[in-house]
Amino acid sequence: MADSPEKRLITETGVAARVVQVIEASIEGLGFRVVRVRVSSANGCTVQIMAERPDGTMSVDDCEAVSRAISPLLDLDDPIGKPYYLEISSPGIDRPLVRAVDFERWAGYEAKIELAVPLEGRKRFRGIIRTPNPDGLTVPIDLPDVKEGLPSRIDLPLRDLGDAYLVLTDDLVRESLRRGGGPPPMLDDEDEDEDGPEAEPAPPLKKKISRPLKPKASARPKSEKIETEASLAIKAQNKAKPIRTKAVRVKDDGKLH
Repeated sequence: MADSPEKRLITETGVAARVVQVIEASIEGLGFRVVRVRVSSANGCTVQIMAERPDGTMSVDDCEAVSRAISPLLDLDDPIGKPYYLEISSPGIDRPLVRAVDFERWAGYEAKIELAVPLEGRKRFRGIIRTPNPDGLTVPIDLPDVKEGLPSRIDLPLRDLGDAYLVLTDDLVRESLRRGGGPPPMLDDEDEDEDGPEAEPAPPLKKKISRPLKPKASARPKSEKIETEASLAIKAQNKAKPIRTKAVRVKDDGKLH
């Protein structure tokens, strides 16, 4: 029997899996769903929780609501066991594909897919994804520029997905704008520097600090030139960062402050 199209096909392991166990029910209770959880060594330790509404949208206010709901749970269970940065984010335009419904929603757009189990000796594929087959077990992908004699379309088994995400293209940006999932708010320069690869780890803190990233004011004087969809698409492509909020979670002498 095929899994539900709403069930996540790619699941976490290790510490990230423990984080999912702690937060998933709370996030779903708010009307959101977990897309992906990653624990990295960025800034010492960063826990990135990617979430969205069922329609694929996620605002800054949504990120803050999720952060407020799950922070006490993470404090209580402490699945990380050390100080860390908590980052709540939207999937972004070039989003991960983790459910069958994601493939269905974005059928016709380019994606990169890596299988956990090789298919005919190959694990990595890049091409145009199609609607999952009716049995829900496979998703077709059209491969460009294949050698003569080789199939141009392959059915990839969804149960063997290791990683999959959309490729950022002009068509994808325009469609994201049309669906209302356009460019995320511009980040303040100070916050952009902190997200850069050269950012220095923050010094140890003695209390929790909540630091949501706020968008710049969107109101524009009526006399300003109105931006076209094309110009917005270019901006979105250049600024295709997911919406996110961040907070520092600090553990000292076994207690959270």
